[in-house]
Amino acid sequence: MKTIIITGATSGIGAATARRFSQAGYRVIITGRSMSRLTALQKELGATCKALPFDVRDAEAAGRALKSLPADWQEIDILVNNAGLALGLEPEYEGSLQDWETMIDTNIKGLLIMTRLIVPKMVARGEGHIINIGSVAGDTAYRNGAVYCATKAAVQSLTDGLRIDLVETPIRVSLLKPGLVETNFSQTRFHGDQQRAANVYKGITPLTADDIADAALYCAQAPAHVQIAEMLVLATNQANGYTIHREG
Repeated sequence: MKTIIITGATSGIGAATARRFSQAGYRVIITGRSMSRLTALQKELGATCKALPFDVRDAEAAGRALKSLPADWQEIDILVNNAGLALGLEPEYEGSLQDWETMIDTNIKGLLIMTRLIVPKMVARGEGHIINIGSVAGDTAYRNGAVYCATKAAVQSLTDGLRIDLVETPIRVSLLKPGLVETNFSQTRFHGDQQRAANVYKGITPLTADDIADAALYCAQAPAHVQIAEMLVLATNQANGYTIHREG
């Protein structure tokens, strides 16, 4: 039975990915900052799920958590770097320094920390798969979203660079780039403003977290000689990060 670890698994894409891989017969390690949410998901998934509460921005806490795993859970086959967020939607010259730091530390540094902690063991064993959750926002900046877009552009570069660095190994590296996905993403971005968050998805049928979980499973279950390097997943009425057709 293969083991997968998913960061940011307390809700949204992370939680959906945990459920999908559990259903497919994987052992699942879920991580996040909310122990109550992790515990609820762990109970739902049963004995083949373990919860590790830590913040991906804290390298020492992440390292301690991974070392606490039972010996037979230590060999991680798949790393899904999902933890990430957007905060604020203001012009770059008016943005919040605190919001910027949180996005950069989570979206970029958190991914690097988990990669550094887990991938060397994959290299030593000669097997493994890293799936990074990027965004269509990493392709081109959009109005008032420059810093978030920059963090996702960094995810693209870091994923491409890791794939290059691992090209002489059997380890695969995949980048998933979702478009509009209706989760709590926008509520987080707008600091709990539910009406403003709802307007993001108004007039369009957005993707769901399950759609992205399906894409992650597809990447993971491709034959060993097949590497899904990059997958862009958009709602049908979305052409790119800023071209969207809305009914009404």
